[in-house]
Amino acid sequence: MPVSLHAATIPSMLQMIGAAKGWLDKAEDSDLSEEEIASACLIEDMLPFAYQVKSIAVHSQGAIEGVRKGVFSPDRSEPAETLEGMRERLEEARAFLSALTEAELEGFIGQDMRFEIGDKRLDFTAEDFLLSFSQPNFYFHATAAYAILRHKGVPVGKIDYLGRMRLKT
Repeated sequence: MPVSLHAATIPSMLQMIGAAKGWLDKAEDSDLSEEEIASACLIEDMLPFAYQVKSIAVHSQGAIEGVRKGVFSPDRSEPAETLEGMRERLEEARAFLSALTEAELEGFIGQDMRFEIGDKRLDFTAEDFLLSFSQPNFYFHATAAYAILRHKGVPVGKIDYLGRMRLKT
């Protein structure tokens, strides 16, 4: 049986968003201030933790919203600077993704989709946009957020990164 577009994207996005919310809890319990957490990065030319968390939502909820419109452009809004604001943004993405139906996502297959930034334009089908652009970006930013917390000494480990796996019952 072929895997649906929904099955290839949404459950894993929900898993990682749940994991990221857990990372925020551990960061809050650390000795770091919210400002230290929000502004932390691995190297000075890297965007900070707050941006990485925002991008988890942008490349999940924002990607689907882009597919609905047929165009996706980077979200240039400022990220939340508080842990509560970051939690709220992740929860908004979680609720949005949870409400998606398989039928809606499957209905996007084959539709034209484009990424635009300034004068640059990349044309995709909806499924190729989600699987070859947004999904890799989603995992990149999730991994960066996790790595920043590890780098700052927040006690997160691999099981925290994985979050709630979909185990056979």
